[in-house]
Amino acid sequence: ATSDWMAMERERGISITSTVLQFPYRNYVINLLDTPGHQDFSEDTYRTLSAVDSAVMVLDAAKGIEPQTRKLFDVCRKRGIPIFTFINKMDRPARDPLELLDEIESVLGMKPVPMNWPLGDGPHFRGVYDRREKGVYLFERTERNEKMAPEEFISMDEFRRNGHLDPKRAEQLHEEISLLDELGIVFDHQRVLNEEQTPVFFGSALTNFGVRLFLNEFVEYAPPPQAYTSDEGAVPPENPQFSGFIFKIQANMNPKHRDSVAFLRVCSGRYEKGMIATHAQSGKPVRLQRPYKLFANEREIIEEAYPGDVVGLPNNGDFAIGDTLSSGTPIKFASIPRFQPEHFALLRNTDLGKQKQFIKGLRQLESEGAVQVYHNVIAFKREPILAVVGQLQFDVVQVRLENEYSVPTRLERLPFVMARWVEGPEGVIKSLPIRSEALLATDADEKFVILFVSPFYLKYYSEKYPELSFKESVR
Repeated sequence: ATSDWMAMERERGISITSTVLQFPYRNYVINLLDTPGHQDFSEDTYRTLSAVDSAVMVLDAAKGIEPQTRKLFDVCRKRGIPIFTFINKMDRPARDPLELLDEIESVLGMKPVPMNWPLGDGPHFRGVYDRREKGVYLFERTERNEKMAPEEFISMDEFRRNGHLDPKRAEQLHEEISLLDELGIVFDHQRVLNEEQTPVFFGSALTNFGVRLFLNEFVEYAPPPQAYTSDEGAVPPENPQFSGFIFKIQANMNPKHRDSVAFLRVCSGRYEKGMIATHAQSGKPVRLQRPYKLFANEREIIEEAYPGDVVGLPNNGDFAIGDTLSSGTPIKFASIPRFQPEHFALLRNTDLGKQKQFIKGLRQLESEGAVQVYHNVIAFKREPILAVVGQLQFDVVQVRLENEYSVPTRLERLPFVMARWVEGPEGVIKSLPIRSEALLATDADEKFVILFVSPFYLKYYSEKYPELSFKESVR
């Protein structure tokens, strides 16, 4: 994919880190924050959702809702993000579309509203029926999918007369469309914004078929940039005072320069090249020079940016994830929570002559949010414990330490499956009877976190120590 810029992404054919693509469409500018869709996505994916106003849920027509889909949906629901659904890969064998709609409603609790309807699937895929235009957009395959699939719009009567589907499939299509109308499944824009409905589109991203139809509706109904909550109250996008927050940091996007880029979501006002803003966390003024417009790992210097835009800023260690920048009266946006990891491992440096590089590289990866690093409270040797949301991040850490810092490492998996930040009297926390089923550690902020081998022991500790609170995430 265009957005996959890491060598490891291209080698494995999957997205590993989120990235930013900005492109014009009709009279709009779309800032697309592309996130991995496989089960081993990282915490970076969760954080990216803090910078969006709406989300596009892309489902595989053969697989439907996968475990990672549910996890990301839960984050969207907590943040009040409207969701638009694109059911992809209709040019391959797919599940029954009615079954897919039922799964969306039963698993996610949202009413799916099909805006169009697939005409067959796999080798029999002929296009989509547009429910509002009451006509058919025909799909035409191109050789090796090297060109965008051409679209031709015809009436439903003409579609039937020309025999684009065999009689059996044509009758099934007629019954499905009639059923949708009889059930009264009608698009309601306000219910979409309230996360009660999700508009559903069918198509094939590989051939670009159905993508234009989706974008036409998306730019019409997706919400514009929304207000963000700060310590001074809600900050609407039309507020003339510039404000924004850092939601992602990425180092070594250009290995030749060993640089670090901070991704800034503009929330209000107007960003101008070279402007001076207040860094809320330090209270110091900073000059924001050389702002980039980003397209994967490509960059273009810009002069200005507006609410909803994502700007890349050179980062020499001045910025951290969750930092706020603003002009005028200093404000501070709500911090971005850290999410509960599910996989844990000890990381050992196998070349002690490169211990400085090992520490530097690990600190950099942690500052990016690529991994959480804990340390055992009672261990004699201070070895880092890596904690990740998706286990692919273990490979990412080792590969990047090797490629970017020339540090070979060895990973030793740990048996824990969940972590909880623990709050309460410090004396009680430090005196907890830690055995093989649990491990007491501290995170980068010196907050106590306990790793458990199963939910049973979390329940046991919670009941035995009611004066302590065990939290899934912290800010």
